[in-house]
Amino acid sequence: MERLFDPPEEEPVDEPLDGPLAARMRPRRLDEFVGQEHLLGEGSALRASLEAGAPHSMVLYGPPGTGKTTLARLAAEHASAAFEELSAVNAGRAEVREVIARATERKRGGRATIFFLDEIHRFNKAQQDALLPAVEEGLISLIGATTENPYFEVNSALLSRVQLFELHPLDISELERVVGRGEAALGVQLSPEIRELIAARAGGDARSALTILEVAAQTAGGAAVTESHVEDAARKRPLLYDKGGDAHYDFISAFIKSMRGSDPDAAVYYLASMLEGGEDPRFIARRMVVLASEDIGNADPQALLVATAAAHAVEYVGLPEARLNLSQAAIYLALAPKSNASYIAIKEATQDVREGGNVRPPKELRDASYRGAKKLGHGAGYIYPHDDPAGFEVDYLPEELKGKKYYRP
Repeated sequence: MERLFDPPEEEPVDEPLDGPLAARMRPRRLDEFVGQEHLLGEGSALRASLEAGAPHSMVLYGPPGTGKTTLARLAAEHASAAFEELSAVNAGRAEVREVIARATERKRGGRATIFFLDEIHRFNKAQQDALLPAVEEGLISLIGATTENPYFEVNSALLSRVQLFELHPLDISELERVVGRGEAALGVQLSPEIRELIAARAGGDARSALTILEVAAQTAGGAAVTESHVEDAARKRPLLYDKGGDAHYDFISAFIKSMRGSDPDAAVYYLASMLEGGEDPRFIARRMVVLASEDIGNADPQALLVATAAAHAVEYVGLPEARLNLSQAAIYLALAPKSNASYIAIKEATQDVREGGNVRPPKELRDASYRGAKKLGHGAGYIYPHDDPAGFEVDYLPEELKGKKYYRP
């Protein structure tokens, strides 16, 4: 397997001057970095370690275009360290061993090595384990980058040896600063409205913002960049949604909690995000059926009918039309009165069964339909409620559980 490139023995090579705008605008100094103030604010641990030229091994976790690769390169610049870079998409254990061998030689000469491993989540357990000794012995400062939740994708043994930093999508004002720098590099002047539009269309991704700017400016051909130029350059909205990863769980969680909290607007937004991201509508419908009983229950029994009807509509109609059925049901569930009494009842009853076993029903409630049942005392003393209203006043629980209340409306 071939390495992505032979890493330089001196300082990292600058980005090409004629490359894409996003590459040309990559920050060369820490004070040029935009965003992530929660990590790089004055006095923060990460900023202090970078400025001191002594970065710890770390995993940078966040969506695309938030600065993971840039931070790794800045760490190497401040440390005057050799910078090795591999992508876990193309590299394997052999390439990692070669990096570690070179790092060992450098350490003998008194020089540090920063090893940037992009998409570290794509390494399997054995490949990640190969990094452990070098990290532990300080042969390399490992900087792993991932868009996936490291608690799911990175070995706990490796996580315990590194610091974990989560990068957030850039907000509109931060992206406007990025776009402003891009304007200066391209020699164009945008109106504040167009600059804000580009920032909005970038979806928190600085790389995407610069790409949209560059394409829009090229399309304008020297004329003023207009809204139509921006919309044309940003035809595909950035969707930070991976139906097999974090987003799958985060968005369905937000969707459920919005309906539970009676917020129909948020519920519809998260529903639209999931559907546009390619989520399976049957999965969404199943979760709505569960919520109808768990969080609404008998406060509005119609909710379960609405949810199951929506689930049936998904199977019968399919997308894209079934989004209407899902939207209708989501709004109904969000606005319905809420009660988790049915959920609490089955939860507590299940706990009693698991802890005390399934205690047999009293003899008067047992099956008395077969020959010989009466000799065993089955059915004796049973009061038929339709003949005698006293039957509605009986506690039907086993003797050991008499008086227990599971359902509390």
